[in-house]
Amino acid sequence: MEKPLDPTISLEISQQIKSKAKSPYKNAHKAVLLIEGAIYVQGFIAFAGAPYKPVEHSWLELKDRIADPTLPHLEKNPEEIWYFPAQRLTVKQLKAALEEAQEDYPEDEPLPVYGDAPYEYYGDLMLGGREYQNAYLEAEAKCQELNKPKSQKPK
Repeated sequence: MEKPLDPTISLEISQQIKSKAKSPYKNAHKAVLLIEGAIYVQGFIAFAGAPYKPVEHSWLELKDRIADPTLPHLEKNPEEIWYFPAQRLTVKQLKAALEEAQEDYPEDEPLPVYGDAPYEYYGDLMLGGREYQNAYLEAEAKCQELNKPKSQKPK
């Protein structure tokens, strides 16, 4: 994890925007509009337990820490979550990407935002470019590490 998660600010932001479970992209989008200098980030989180694989997610990067407005809905201790960024967007870049997505695909949800084609495959999904594949593979390795059976003590 590049920057530490700040659970206090994550909870404050979550309450301020009235974050919803299973809506990390919308939660991060609402939050980034409120916090000057914040960066909208998409990538993956890893933690022990189900689903035993990386979870696609979105959060904010502040100057020296991570703020996750979806944190209260993850039902995990903050120190048990690892963040693997794939794409960072300023507010200006995010607004432009959302406008473009709504023009090109008006019937589709504009979030999450993915980079330009060609897309790379990871797992059974095809989403972002090489940076998504790299973040996914790092998160996948962390999930495997976290979910290894505890080795038995030698006799």
